[in-house]
Amino acid sequence: MKTKTKIFVTAFSLSIAFLSAQNGKVKKHVFDLDGTSTNIKIQPTMYGIFFEDINFAADGGLYAELIKNRSFEFDEPLTGWKQSNTKTLSPNLDSGFLTIITDKSKTNKNYARITVWNDKNYSLENEGFRGIGIHQGEKYDFSFNLENVSGNISAVNTKLIDENGMVISSVSSIIKGAGWQKYSTVFIPSKTIEKAKLQITFTGKGVVNMDMISLFPQNTWKERKGGLRKDLVQKLYDLQPGFLRFPGGCIVEGRTLAERYQWKKTIGKVEDRENLINKWNNGFAHRLTPDYWQSFGLGFFEYLQLAEDLGAEPLPILSCGMACQFNTAELVKMEDLDPYVQDALDLIEFANGDSNTKWGKIRTEMGHSKPFNMKFIGVGNEQWGADYIERYKVFEKAIHTKYPDIKIISGSGPSPDGEFFDYGWKELKKLNAQVVDEHYYNSPEWFMKNAGRYDEYNRSGPKVFAGEYAAQSVGVVKPDNKNNWLTALSEAAFMTGLERNADVVTMTSYAPLFAHADGWQWTPDLIWFHNLSSYATPNYYVQKLFSNNKGTDLIKISENGKPLKGENHLYASAVGDLEKNETIIKIVNTDAEKMSVEINPKKIKHASRLTKILLTSSGLSDENNFQTETITPKEETQTIKKGKFSVEIPANSLVILKLK
Repeated sequence: MKTKTKIFVTAFSLSIAFLSAQNGKVKKHVFDLDGTSTNIKIQPTMYGIFFEDINFAADGGLYAELIKNRSFEFDEPLTGWKQSNTKTLSPNLDSGFLTIITDKSKTNKNYARITVWNDKNYSLENEGFRGIGIHQGEKYDFSFNLENVSGNISAVNTKLIDENGMVISSVSSIIKGAGWQKYSTVFIPSKTIEKAKLQITFTGKGVVNMDMISLFPQNTWKERKGGLRKDLVQKLYDLQPGFLRFPGGCIVEGRTLAERYQWKKTIGKVEDRENLINKWNNGFAHRLTPDYWQSFGLGFFEYLQLAEDLGAEPLPILSCGMACQFNTAELVKMEDLDPYVQDALDLIEFANGDSNTKWGKIRTEMGHSKPFNMKFIGVGNEQWGADYIERYKVFEKAIHTKYPDIKIISGSGPSPDGEFFDYGWKELKKLNAQVVDEHYYNSPEWFMKNAGRYDEYNRSGPKVFAGEYAAQSVGVVKPDNKNNWLTALSEAAFMTGLERNADVVTMTSYAPLFAHADGWQWTPDLIWFHNLSSYATPNYYVQKLFSNNKGTDLIKISENGKPLKGENHLYASAVGDLEKNETIIKIVNTDAEKMSVEINPKKIKHASRLTKILLTSSGLSDENNFQTETITPKEETQTIKKGKFSVEIPANSLVILKLK
């Protein structure tokens, strides 16, 4: 995600784009649907998911841990923690206090030393990620590591309390023996609370060391302990994605090279993974988020596992030795690039190597003896200029020398046009790049006007990965952007152009994916959530309808011999699904009036059943929300006779027609 050229959409321009009332008359159109083979396959990777740890998407989101800063590793080690009865300039003899002990030789370098003078008056609280969401009657695994240093502390007493301090659930752990030990117990809350807190007290006086204080729902995706939030993964699964791109995004690059994402630090035992500040901690002045860090509980092993769960191809993106060019633009010297290249080679071995290889053995020890069969890898996120091309060459040679079958994703920079975009494409064509990643954040009007963007692309050149796109209702990096029906409709119009050019565009994904309602930095986003629930945006349902109906083979649909890419406010694409024996038509109407469309099938096997799926809303500014999803697909089925048939395409709508 980058700061792109600022764009603004005025009410006047929207009226031109959409409002064309025709005195109540229904406009009629005839579409020719030609079943003659185009010899163009829709790739299984055509519609996928782009995951970036922005907007609390990982910690506080997809990763189901409920305790923030569980091992006191933030730059401010007590971030998220509060000692209600402890004063700064006091020995606190009437309560107690906490100090941080640091061992810099360890990846998990900090732990808390807690001195309790008065166990009736000392407490330690954690606020969670904008609160702790708990559901009545569900089970939550609570655990911590503790070393009993001195004194007579006999128990750790833990409570989940609501905003008013009322106890919702409580458990007690009896302290036994010396040395570091792990303690585990289970909460069963008596009420559902969106913003609970965890409160820890002690029985007895003395000194203890504590670390890895953790709270997880048992009801995770696939019931994995320490796993992923179930409702969020389910929404991803329902998209039927062809690929999962991870972990970003700008966090791949980092504000500096030292803050870049290093996959090797995200595997192995969770408690040994080194925490790191998130780039979006201070990425935007309008949403400074000093408590945004990465625990890497969701690391590269978990990403690969998630892709497998979703039936999606894993697509990891790695640093190419360039920090974010919108920040420090720090470069690793070419003579020092080898460790970065080796990281890429080692990652392929980690994902695909046998258990007798160094990195394949580590994957096996983590519980996945079977290789993940990774086919793609990305070199750099959103870099541009000669420095990128110079580094890309080194990566490409090394990767393809050892792993010739791996497809490498390169990039054309953060913008859909301009000098750096043109330069990147020119150089990557010379290098016979396989797939070039293009990004575009722009106005709804831009998306509608660019439905024909790929019509003139070179069919023999590199393939295109439309890796990040989203219509911006106000302007790029504007906090008032909305996931309204206008943005979703314009994206649908654009996507018909992506599909119509499936011989060039082989991968596409909306971005960003997730946003915490109380912890976001960037809008718009595909899926919104808070601590208890989530909802899908109209944009999500557009993505789902295209992905769930991608078909296997492109076929032609036209009006008067021309592709439908915005003339008369109509857009369309069509595919055949040889596996399901279906013909699927996607039609977008961006006019303020409904249309009557006659479909004229040619060389199409006769269908007797027509399924019509409609996505629309009465207002372009309409949105879904946590209370209700008003903009959702509606489906109806009818019998049709052989030959031509007519359908009504409502104003401002996306319609999927499935013939079988």
